[in-house]
Amino acid sequence: MDYYEILGVSKNASQEEIKKAFRQKAHQYHPDKPSGDEKKFKEINEAYQVLSNSQKKAQYDQYGSTFEQAQAHGGFHGFDGFRDFSDFSEAFRENRGNRVEFDFEDLGDIFGDFFGGSKKRATKKTQGDNIEIEMFIKFEEAIFGIKKQIEINKFVVCSYCHGTATEPGAKIVTCSTCHGAGQVQHIQSTILGQFRTVVICPDCQGEGKKSEKKCHECNGHGRIKKTEKIEIEIPAGIDQGQTLKLSNQGDAGIKKGKAGDLYVTINIQPHHKFKRKGNDILNQETITFSQAVLGDKIEVETLEGKVKLKIPAGTSSGKIFRLTNKGVPYLHYRGKGDQLVEIIIDVPEKLTKEQKKILEELKKYGC
Repeated sequence: MDYYEILGVSKNASQEEIKKAFRQKAHQYHPDKPSGDEKKFKEINEAYQVLSNSQKKAQYDQYGSTFEQAQAHGGFHGFDGFRDFSDFSEAFRENRGNRVEFDFEDLGDIFGDFFGGSKKRATKKTQGDNIEIEMFIKFEEAIFGIKKQIEINKFVVCSYCHGTATEPGAKIVTCSTCHGAGQVQHIQSTILGQFRTVVICPDCQGEGKKSEKKCHECNGHGRIKKTEKIEIEIPAGIDQGQTLKLSNQGDAGIKKGKAGDLYVTINIQPHHKFKRKGNDILNQETITFSQAVLGDKIEVETLEGKVKLKIPAGTSSGKIFRLTNKGVPYLHYRGKGDQLVEIIIDVPEKLTKEQKKILEELKKYGC
């Protein structure tokens, strides 16, 4: 599938344009909406997960339709070889973002390999990618909190081989590429002399041995793409644009590497009556001219139900009254904000003869 076509953007689109296109289409096809389409929503979400990640986007642009296959093979992770210690440091800095884990039996012996020393094995374990998605919730759900179940397409550990990538019961043999060393060496001639490059064996991934038969379920990848249901607990008081982190809910790692994390950015749908400012709720209530002059008790709607509000005599338009503890719960603390009610005086555009007569009389008295 063409991720650019799904989001309706060009290959030169900026991250801001990609994000804007995702929000528009996600809003249009969200399953909770009348015009929703669950299948399209999943495709949109999958496309955004790739194109919003600069590294994944570059990989997708390069590999195209083989993108997922290359990911499954682990072809986008790890070190491609290094010539000396400066290259090693540079490779390590570049791969920190890919979370490559090296389980060294003896770090000193590994460095010794650069000078023809020992050949102890280092097994490469690559942590799975993080996944970033956006979720749309209602205004009230953000205020009171809610549990939501979502479906997400991601890499999971193969349930048949349990991530080993080998067919259960198959014979384990010494790797013919590295002859059991777990690593291979290359000699490179330059004007400065010969340099030896030591890298993890690409066939056995540093194990020194491998199965004679790959797992038929995952084709030797150790993980498969699958749609999974995940329950997300949205805390009361979460605000627009805040992100929740779900540890180990991202893509499964390679060779039993640690799973990535899932990051869920919250988008809150606007309310027809209320607005939010920090932990306070804002709304307007309209009263008549006589109520403003003489005072009254009015019924005010809050998120927890209706309450009575006393309007003192002589209240002017724009006056704000505070309803204590009727606002948004503090996300990491006890207590709530307040509800701020702005009073708007309704000035009638048309008056009856009787109303005009009364106002003319009041006018004589300076009212």
